[in-house]
Amino acid sequence: MEENANTSLEEDFEGQATHTGKETNFPKISVINDWRKFKLESEDGDSLPPSKKEMLRQMSSPHRSFSRDDKDTRERFCRKMSMQEYELIHAAQEDESCLQQYRKRCMQDMHQRLSFGPKFGFLCELQNGEQFLEAVEKEHKTTTVIVHIYEDGVKGCEALNSSLTCLAAEYPTVKFCKIKASSTGAGDRFSSEVLPSLLVYKAGELLSNFISVSEQFNEEFFAVDVEAFLNEYGLLPERELPALGNGTDEPDVE
Repeated sequence: MEENANTSLEEDFEGQATHTGKETNFPKISVINDWRKFKLESEDGDSLPPSKKEMLRQMSSPHRSFSRDDKDTRERFCRKMSMQEYELIHAAQEDESCLQQYRKRCMQDMHQRLSFGPKFGFLCELQNGEQFLEAVEKEHKTTTVIVHIYEDGVKGCEALNSSLTCLAAEYPTVKFCKIKASSTGAGDRFSSEVLPSLLVYKAGELLSNFISVSEQFNEEFFAVDVEAFLNEYGLLPERELPALGNGTDEPDVE
């Protein structure tokens, strides 16, 4: 029964490394034999049972003649060790991938800690004067608040809203808002002649006030033009660093 089981096991793993007694097979397993010798020598003498130590000693010697039972044992041991070696290599690759992901996560965390204040990333519509005051006075003291006062149908207002929408995504630490002049509660102060207007606040204080700001640009202008204009007055922070990868990309294998 045991011999039949061993024969079936041999057929299942046919083609894997086995000892045939021919000298030409020795170089193929020499590295594995050296590793097993090192493993045996490095093991604490009391940590392995005598039977396993004897088996390791026998398996590390390719010049020993084997009986049928010894050959079967050796073949099973070789296959087992090969799987263990494969699992060790696979585990090492997974560890390297995890280490790379950990490093990327640390970089992201460090960048977030250095980016003070809340994040926005969109152009906020203010509905009334109360929301206007709240957006200006109750925001974080390190946050720059840029408010566009506009009216539908006034030249330059629509283009400026589109530009600020783009800039809000590029500068998430800046709070970009828009409000209709008629909704501010001070519509008489914001006639169509002074629109579009930009008001810039920080820590509740007015930093800059630009009326008829579209006159600073060509008839057709875009986000890059508005960005350059605001940067001339130092009203925009440095751009956000691009987001790091999630770590799922595998390194190239040559």
